[in-house]
Amino acid sequence: MRIVSGIQPTGNLHLGNYLGAIRNWVKMQDDVAAQGGDSLYFLADLHAISMPHDPATLSANTREMVAALVACGVDPDRSILFNQTQVPQHAELQWLLNGTARMGWLNRMTQWKDKAGKNREGASVALFTYPVLQAADVLLYQATHVPVGEDQKQHLELARDIAQKFNNDFASEEAPIFTLPEPIIPPEAARIMSLRDGSSKMSKSDPSDMARINLTDDADTIMQKVKKAKTDPEPLPSDKHGLEGRAEARNLVGIYAVMAGTTVEAVLSDFGGEGFGKFKPALGELLVEKLAPINARFVELRGDRDALDAILRKGSEKARALAVPTLEKAYQALGLVR
Repeated sequence: MRIVSGIQPTGNLHLGNYLGAIRNWVKMQDDVAAQGGDSLYFLADLHAISMPHDPATLSANTREMVAALVACGVDPDRSILFNQTQVPQHAELQWLLNGTARMGWLNRMTQWKDKAGKNREGASVALFTYPVLQAADVLLYQATHVPVGEDQKQHLELARDIAQKFNNDFASEEAPIFTLPEPIIPPEAARIMSLRDGSSKMSKSDPSDMARINLTDDADTIMQKVKKAKTDPEPLPSDKHGLEGRAEARNLVGIYAVMAGTTVEAVLSDFGGEGFGKFKPALGELLVEKLAPINARFVELRGDRDALDAILRKGSEKARALAVPTLEKAYQALGLVR
């Protein structure tokens, strides 16, 4: 079993990032290692340049993301952690696959339509061909499984279509060039909402820092944010149906349940009938307990640029060793003289 998954290097990581994606990576790393498989996790810095960006910020965010992933439990000795840029085979394979991918396939991509909007003529070519690079990201390593959320299912289907067509056109059924990866639908990721508006996702782009719990927040800041989180005047209900129409209450109870590794029903059996004056301090203490070790490690790592660069170099060397054989086969299959 070989899992490949990527994440864009964005800064200002928060509780939603941790519970929504990073925690799943840590669990998969442990599960796959127990089966003797490989987990490859990469920072999608090549994807990041498909949209307008600031170069200095991209460099800083790439290293910060490494610090966050390691602090949250991704182990560079048990997983292969790297950034795309240090494995040039990603970009090379994308070009080779561009000959197989079809304009019609890419035109149907929902994310292309959403991100380009009405200004398709003004969008970058990289944004249009982004899914071909995503296909290269996983096909390069003969990935057997790729974790996907709802928004990425279409891109994995495209990767399979590209792999199938390439195999049909340039290889034999007995000796295909590419493995067709299967999707892994992770357990429903916790959907963490803003502390100021229970109908909006927790986001780094929210102008109010009080709307999110950042991985860099210290204990006092976390307690302050939880105590000031928006709620309603009613006490907590005794069952989850009582949370309907109470977005902020549902969000806070949901966060408690996920962080405690329990269910919403169990949380409400403990706190049903209580007001937020009792529940919020309990939630704050739980968050501090769970996030303090992550915060300490993150802050320590973030300041050690040499250590972060060493992690990326080590991971990239391992990734290149796995990538080269597949790329060589693809060149040979296409009749390109090396």
